[in-house]
Amino acid sequence: MAHFLDDDYDSAYPEMVAGLRSEEYYVNMMIAWYFATALAKQYESVLPYIEGKRLDDWTHNKAIQKSVESYRITDGQKKYLKSLKIARR
Repeated sequence: MAHFLDDDYDSAYPEMVAGLRSEEYYVNMMIAWYFATALAKQYESVLPYIEGKRLDDWTHNKAIQKSVESYRITDGQKKYLKSLKIARR
């Protein structure tokens, strides 16, 4: 993941990952980790995927959870990301 979120980053990558849908726990966890890491490294580019709720609810909330646990996300970003969580039904 690290190689494709730094120098070799392309905005097509989060689009591809956001398009994945699965009932498999580990696939959804991978998607969540991708977006959590992408938020730490490419915040402005990836934030619209979270704001636009482009992921399923579980993966969306897990990506936010993992992001706010990161030391690479600022306190202001953490506060904003928490406001984007999808309430459980």
